[in-house]
Formats: sequence, structure tokens, C-alpha cells
Amino acid sequence: MSRFVLVGGGVAAAATAAGLRAAGYDGRLLLVSDELHLPYERPPLSKQYLAGQFGVGDFQANPEGWYAGNDVEVLLGTRVDALDPAAHEVRLSDGGTVAYDALVLATGVRARTLPGFTGDRVHSLRSVADSERLGARLRPGRHLVILGAGFIGCEVAAVAAARGVRVTVFEPEALPLARALGPEFGAAMVGVHGDRGVEIRAGQLITEMRETATGLELRTRDGEVVECDELLVGVGSIPNTELATGAGIEVNGGVVTDEFGCTSAPDVFAIGDVASRFHPAYGHAVRVEHHDTAMRHGANAALNLLGEAVPFTDTHYFWSDQYDHSIKSVGHAGAEATKVLRGSVEDRSFSVFSLEGGRVTAVVTLDRPQDLMTTRKLLAVPHEVSAGQLADDGFDLRSLLPQRPRQRRTESPR
Repeated sequence: MSRFVLVGGGVAAAATAAGLRAAGYDGRLLLVSDELHLPYERPPLSKQYLAGQFGVGDFQANPEGWYAGNDVEVLLGTRVDALDPAAHEVRLSDGGTVAYDALVLATGVRARTLPGFTGDRVHSLRSVADSERLGARLRPGRHLVILGAGFIGCEVAAVAAARGVRVTVFEPEALPLARALGPEFGAAMVGVHGDRGVEIRAGQLITEMRETATGLELRTRDGEVVECDELLVGVGSIPNTELATGAGIEVNGGVVTDEFGCTSAPDVFAIGDVASRFHPAYGHAVRVEHHDTAMRHGANAALNLLGEAVPFTDTHYFWSDQYDHSIKSVGHAGAEATKVLRGSVEDRSFSVFSLEGGRVTAVVTLDRPQDLMTTRKLLAVPHEVSAGQLADDGFDLRSLLPQRPRQRRTESPR
């Protein structure tokens, strides 16, 4: 009987296990995770779980009893320390070894740290433990400083402000989220957070930190000293490629795979945030840190583990909830895409489309769910549209979709 080994504690590994059992695979299945919790979804860590609205059981990738009920062995609190592709074997942190017929690397990413920024009052956010530790410190009247106005920083700022915490966000770029989403979203989110009392200090950099008896002192590049109670470092992430590198597997900004998830080592796959995967529709490899993509990678990996050779061609999708606003995106924008604004930045209801050769290739929306839903359909069908049409709020995007033929009415006999 074959044995498949899944390395990782997120939705990618969990979706692979679920896909294998749903497809009828009855071989041995082992999931190894260095965390103490069963595989879970990570978006709630900076939103509902941090806010105290969810328990851990509310965002597990598979129900707690699913693993035993489907004969999936789970090793929690255990690392895979080494991978030997030639021997088809992994070495565990407890000293044991496990042989495999196929191995899936779903090791994800870790939070990037800054030299000199450590201590009990310094936080990152990547795990349940991180969210619990930070959440316990978010008390009314306290001052939280966040380094980095990316998705994690902005989402945590929204939760903290709602809990009565004073929040200051330092962002070295001119606007928050602008690198990922564009200047329109950066300008809108400055206003959204400002309305809730969050101070976003864009274009400013913290260079030093000193711990005091009562908190932290932070020094800006301009020499200003800012005092706070807690500090969240949200300056990006690093893919966990060490296992692959140590095994001689090709790595280039992530574990390199083909469109089927296969790495340069036989019978070793990589999926989720850690994978730099060739996408046939784009013609190049992409590595994305999206919950939806990780889940779909897992479902696709299950098919390829069973020999179906199905390329991953799904459209990328992500979202971010901040206060009562929702940012959503679908598609992939090329470097040469023309950006087209539809709606009103001032009213905080708009979409930014990516247009390439008369075709929409992506959209990012703020509180415009219909634009996103229509674009998701457009990406799958031939269409042609101009920048002027996209920018015109009176132009019905649905008119670009294939029209269903009308049913001919027949008169009933008299």
C-alpha cells in the first residue's frame, strides 16, 4: 500500500488530504505539522479570531473528527527536519524517519522580522499563538504601533481600533497598500482608517526601538521618539523553502514547480504559499499568498497525486475585510496592463480594472461586489471592451458576457 506524506499545517495540506479521500484514495496518509493545532485557515487570525468573535474550531480547515474518521494520521508539534528525495524519506524532529511514495510540501511562509526589534512587547502575526498573544494586549486606552500598512497591518489596525486601542501605523511607502493595489486604494484606506481614529504615517520609517520600564520607545528616521505599549511588525513574509533547498530541489523565490505542482525532485510536489508555480494562462511562474489559491492548490494536488495530470489554471482571488469595508480582487494583471478606474474614490465605492489588448485580465474592488462577480465570469470568456466603457458607470459590464438565446414563444393550439 502506498503512503503519501503532507508537510504543513494550513489549508493547502488539509485540502490535499480531503481531496485524496474524496477521490477514493485508500492508501496511508500522514500529515505532519509543527503547530499544535489541527490545520486551520489563517485569514481569521487578523480579523475574527483576533477580535474574539471566533474560536479555533470555527476556522479549522477540516472538522476535528474528520482526520480520524478518514484514517488520516496527524503528527502535531512535529517538524520535518530533512528531506531525502533519493531515499524517498523524511527525518522528523523526534529523530524518527518516514518513508513516502509521494511527498507534498505545503510549508507556507513565516513573518519577516527586523533586526533589533524583539522582546515581549514585539509581535508578529502568523499563528494561533501569535493572534492570542497580541489579542490579550489589545485593551482600551493602550497604544499599538504597527510597522507596515499591508493587509496584516491594516486588518489588525481595524480590529484594535474597534477595541478602543490607540493605533499608529508607520508605512515607508507614500500610501498604504499602494504597492499591492494602487494609489486609489491607498488614498481611500487612509480615509477609512482615519475616520476610525487610526493615524497612518505614510512615508515614515522607524529605525530604532528601545524597551523601557513601562513600554517601548521608537525612533523615526527623522529623530522623533514615539512611545507605545505594543509593537506589531508587519513587514512581509518569507517562504519556508529550507527543506527544499537542503534537498537540492530548485528554489527561485519559492519552491519551483510546473503547472502540475511537481518540483525538480521525483514524487515531490509543492503547493500553497511556498510554491512558485508555472501558470499556463500567464506563461510564467507565480507565487501568491492567497488563502483561496492555497485551498485550490490542495484540491489540484490530490488529482495529480493520483495520476490524473491536471494543470492548475484557476484564476487567483483574494479579499481583505477592514471595518465594514471589503477589498476583493480576481485575476492577474500583467506589467503592461492599463489601469481603469470605475466609480468614486471619494465615495469609497470603486473598482480598478486591468485592461490588456481590449480584454479585462483583473479587477480590484472596494465595496463593489457586482463588478467582481461579473469580472470573474468575463475572465473565462472571449470579450472586447474599451477603457472608456469600463470607466463609465452607466455601461453594463454584463453586456460583455455571452447572451443566452431567447426562447421562441409558440402559440398554443386553439
